[in-house]
Formats: sequence, C-alpha cells, structure tokens
Amino acid sequence: METILQTTNLSRQFGKKMAVNNVNMTIHKGDIYGFIGKNGAGKTTFMRLVLGTAFPSKGEIKLFDGEPFDKARRKIGSLIEAPGLYKNCTAYENLKQFSLIYGGTDAEIKEILFLVGLADTGNKKAGKFSLGMRQRLGIAIALLGNPEFLVLDEPVNGLDPAGMKEVRDLILKLNHEKNITILISSHLLDELSKIVTRYGIINDGMLIEEVTAAELNERCQHKLIFTVDDVQKTAAIFAETIPAEQIRIAGNQVILSSHLEEAAELNKRLVQQDVAVNSFWVHAEGLEQYFMKRIGG
Repeated sequence: METILQTTNLSRQFGKKMAVNNVNMTIHKGDIYGFIGKNGAGKTTFMRLVLGTAFPSKGEIKLFDGEPFDKARRKIGSLIEAPGLYKNCTAYENLKQFSLIYGGTDAEIKEILFLVGLADTGNKKAGKFSLGMRQRLGIAIALLGNPEFLVLDEPVNGLDPAGMKEVRDLILKLNHEKNITILISSHLLDELSKIVTRYGIINDGMLIEEVTAAELNERCQHKLIFTVDDVQKTAAIFAETIPAEQIRIAGNQVILSSHLEEAAELNKRLVQQDVAVNSFWVHAEGLEQYFMKRIGG
C-alpha cells in the first residue's frame, strides 16, 4: 500500500511551547484521514509543516513513499484556514488568477468549477458568495494542478447544515471519483464521522492515537453489560442463542454487542438458571465521549 504521508518524531517548538510534539503519523493512498483536536492542539501547525510553509524543529517528513519534496509537494493541494479569494472576481476569474501559479487550462478550470458545483455562478462576485460557496471555491483553487493529496484545515467550520453537506459530499466525490487522498482537520466530530476512513487524535501537540473508522465504530457501539456471580455459566447460557463472537467476558461482567432489545428476557433466563445478576444495563459511548476520554476531558 502506497504511503502518501509519513512523519517520524515531527516537532515544532515556539519558545518553550511544543506546538507539535514528536508526531508519528501515517496516511495511506485513498485515506480520508480525520485529524481531531481542540483549538490550539497543533493541527494547523502540523499541516503547515507538511506543506513546507513552516519548518520543523526536528523530525522527518516523507511524502509519496519518499519522493523529493520539490516533486512531491507539487502533488499536494491545500486549504488552510479561510481561502484567500479575489472578492471582486467571479469563480472563474479567481481560478484563472490562481492558475498562473498552480497551472490549469481553461478546460480544466471549467471542469473543476463543475466538480465543486460552481459552474453556474456566472458573473456573481466571490465577495457575494455564501460561506459554503467560498469554501468550495477555496477547494476548487486547491484542485488546480490535479493534486493527488488534499490538505484541508477546518473546511466546514462556521457553515450551516446545508453548507456542511455540500462540502462533505464534495470531499467524498473527490476521494471516490478522483482517487484523491485527503487529510482533513475539524473539531466537528459528527461531521467527520460521516466521511473519514481513519482518525488521528492530537492533544497539546502530541498524536495520542490513530484508529480506523471501523475500529472506532466498534469501540463506540452500544453494549449490553451483565454483572453476575458466574461469568462462565452466563456466557454459556447466552451462547445458546447468541454468536460467540458477540459475547465477551471482562472481570465479573459479560458484555454483549448485540441483542440489546432482549435485555429483560436474557436477565430472566439467567435468574431461572440460578445465576445471580447484580445489575445489567446498556452502555453507549459516542464519538465525543471517546474523544474527550482520550484527551483527558
């Protein structure tokens, strides 16, 4: 599997503060990598280090399996914080201006505008665009030069639900149809959970965990927990009707990942077979709870 980005002990220090502290991140081709952290956690600084607009105090950055930076960074498009637009120019005119830097023919510009849903804005100036339209125009500019890797810093921040959906749908389209790998930061966890394939959680400059979306869904799913006097007997009773892989023993508890709607009936079966049930309940940990636990919130 091709590695698009790999950092080793990447650090950036400002005075006594470690804005990025020994970060070891890996992003594979095809990922939509959700970069989660509070404001000030180090997300933007890390992205600037990757893009070469800030320089590391120590550590290593490897792009596209080790291609030279001058070649590799030409394959990256980025939108860091608010897009810098020409407010008195149309969407087409904005892309035309930026194409002088990043490249792009008229045909490519029109294709990008169609891709981001701005092909029909005509003579409307960017200064009169909605926030969602401006974000999509910023992403359009990042797509000049046909990048293979997009770095997006808080692209849905401040948007209304409709604007969020527009940007979310665009990101999925770029990933699925154009095979663009994406690093996207946000503190809007619910929005990220709808699109990302892998997560990285950063706190006080340190990357404290990388986890796939599937792993996180497994950890955050609802569970039915029984506290009993005999876990082996309880597990055997449950195994009569529940697949073994959905039954787990932890200490004096038996945990089920399914059959939550049958809690009362399962409890009745245990009591009938002389298992002392001290308690049973449904445990649900959402993404926000998981995140807050990881950062000590």
